[in-house]
Amino acid sequence: MNSFDWKNLIDPLFYIHFDINGIKLGIYIVLFIVFAETGLFAGFFLPGDSLLFLAGIYNRELIENILFIDSDFVNVTLLSTLVALAGILGNMIGYWFGAKSGYYLYNREDSFWFKKNYLIQSKDFFERHGGRAIIFARFLPIFRTFAPIVAGIVTMDKKKFMFFNVVSSFLWSFTLIFSGHYLYGFLLEKFGIDLKEHIEVIVIGLVVVTLSPVILKLTKKLPTSKDE
Repeated sequence: MNSFDWKNLIDPLFYIHFDINGIKLGIYIVLFIVFAETGLFAGFFLPGDSLLFLAGIYNRELIENILFIDSDFVNVTLLSTLVALAGILGNMIGYWFGAKSGYYLYNREDSFWFKKNYLIQSKDFFERHGGRAIIFARFLPIFRTFAPIVAGIVTMDKKKFMFFNVVSSFLWSFTLIFSGHYLYGFLLEKFGIDLKEHIEVIVIGLVVVTLSPVILKLTKKLPTSKDE
């Protein structure tokens, strides 16, 4: 493993190529990051979409950490499935944490930072749009970390949560990993463009695209001069 730099924490390739004394551990690191980013408070800053897209490009290297498979399609499918399962488990942990802390939050007195009415409004939101909220949040940085926690806090129906948890996780992982793998092959074959030589552009582009809806959402909620 190369000398550590704090910038590595937001570099997807650092995790994909991660090794200790020549032992490649990329697949395990990628799965842990997906688990952490979809269920742990501390995981919101980790790379998600860009990591999966690049995992699609480097899928063979990742899968060969555990076994050798000659078929590209089987490689990508297996990687996508493992990532989806990690995402499902992460959301389950997030939901459990939210459910366990919900009682405390519901009985907490209002303060400058906390309003019980927010929980009530969130509960109504999940009752009306719970399924779509879980699916959309999966494709949005930060939101995918906190969505399952909020779902647990507002006691979203467990069966409904699990259904959309599974659907969103498979949709997210298969879309990004398959896109990374087959777009890489298509551009290389048809136009001679090697995406591995443009990793920084890919990462920046994906960050801009995925964070734009988040920034717009937060901007709309900023208090105006007329607000008290």
